Amino acid sequence: MNLALPDGAALSKVGGGMAGTAAGRTGADSPVVVVANRLPVDQVTDPDGSTRWQRSPGGLVTALEPFVAGRGGAWVGWSGSAGEAPEPFESGGMSLIPVPLSEEEVDRYYEGMSNASLWPLYHDVVEKPEYHRTWWDTYVQVNKRFTERAAEVAAEGAIVWVHDYQLQLVPAMLRQQRPDLTIGFFLHIPFPPFELFTQLPWRSAIVEGLLGADLVGFQRPAAAANFVHLARRLHDLPARGSTIEYDGRTVTARSFPISIDVKAFEELASRPDVVKRAEEIRAELGNPRKIILGVDRLDYTKGIAVRLNAFQELLEDGVVEVPDTVMVQVATPSRERVEHYVHMRETIEQQVGHINGVFGTLGGPAVHYINQSVPREELAALYRAADVMLVTPYRDGMNLVAKEYVAARSDLGGTLVLSEFAGAAAELKQAFLVNPHDIAGVKNQLLRALRIEPAEAARRMRAMRRHLARNDLEHWANSFFDALQAKA
Repeated sequence: MNLALPDGAALSKVGGGMAGTAAGRTGADSPVVVVANRLPVDQVTDPDGSTRWQRSPGGLVTALEPFVAGRGGAWVGWSGSAGEAPEPFESGGMSLIPVPLSEEEVDRYYEGMSNASLWPLYHDVVEKPEYHRTWWDTYVQVNKRFTERAAEVAAEGAIVWVHDYQLQLVPAMLRQQRPDLTIGFFLHIPFPPFELFTQLPWRSAIVEGLLGADLVGFQRPAAAANFVHLARRLHDLPARGSTIEYDGRTVTARSFPISIDVKAFEELASRPDVVKRAEEIRAELGNPRKIILGVDRLDYTKGIAVRLNAFQELLEDGVVEVPDTVMVQVATPSRERVEHYVHMRETIEQQVGHINGVFGTLGGPAVHYINQSVPREELAALYRAADVMLVTPYRDGMNLVAKEYVAARSDLGGTLVLSEFAGAAAELKQAFLVNPHDIAGVKNQLLRALRIEPAEAARRMRAMRRHLARNDLEHWANSFFDALQAKA
């Protein structure tokens, strides 16, 4: 197996590079350990049948790699393929510790408990969650396996940072095995209020799992408050402000709103080839006066149908017309084996077809629908080309697409229409905020964004960009890590 990464695998700055080797350290005695559902690399099979590891493009990798690699640390995660896990190997100055998952475990732990139970519950029950004891049993089993790998590689007194809803039992399991560790947990998605969370049959076990951490981080202050409230109500624990007294320890729950690598994304979007591509996109769309853009994973929480409905009604009302105004919707495939997602994809495709059938012209659709992954350079060009970015999730922990759009607009062009139920709404206050459940309100704000004066649009964009520059990805990672180190 070839474990080396190709040159240019990273799309933004990389700490220490990503060329790896199976030789050398295997993570034992690591002073810093990240535990996440996925490793920071993806396995790629070349045409000749050989396999290699390629750096994952996600923001989490960009944020955490410098902390892990700079301290000779380890990253524990699943490789993304069912079956036996590769042996631990070195990459980019990190020890990567793969965790194996069988086909059945992927089905029950990942697609079942994580994405059909917890995901909809934590997103305001936009879709009805399913609860199955076999899923829960497998979730416990897999969390235990992640815990064992982390406990094996962590040095005495190490700092361990656990991530997201798939691994909520790891902090308590790890605390039991290694009480010497300082443990942090960060939830990247929303955390529901008492009334919703308590429908979960295993609610007490999840709260106890998170209480194993010294610091529990959330995207928004309300989510941290929800967790403190649950700890008080479910376990009758003394709590004051953001702290909970538990098992002789003080557990702190705080918000740490995640961000993006603002500088890297701005540099990408400002490259001459990307700017030129943005101009080409406008030409390919027929040089419309206004382009509306949506970019999402194909997920029922994202409110894709909301923006399609709003655009359709504006066309029906005659206040916007094709080809003067067109919409581009990028919907990256997601969880295609989960029934909710299959049905949603069919519904959206039917809706796009209906709008284009009624309002499109020969060679000129009203909605340009892209149901595939888009390279980062193309995405940046789309951001530069779009006059209005329409982000309408029913519930989102943060929504980094909104932040990417703002970072991409160094030209101070473009306008953001943003759901007030996305975590980003608390930061990007100069966006046109909307309630995605109120179609009339979405229409009104979309129309305002389409008709905004350039000077007003620039003023709003400049203010949002100033906020992002001060609160970038490095600031997020530093603030959490510093708070966790203070608990050591």
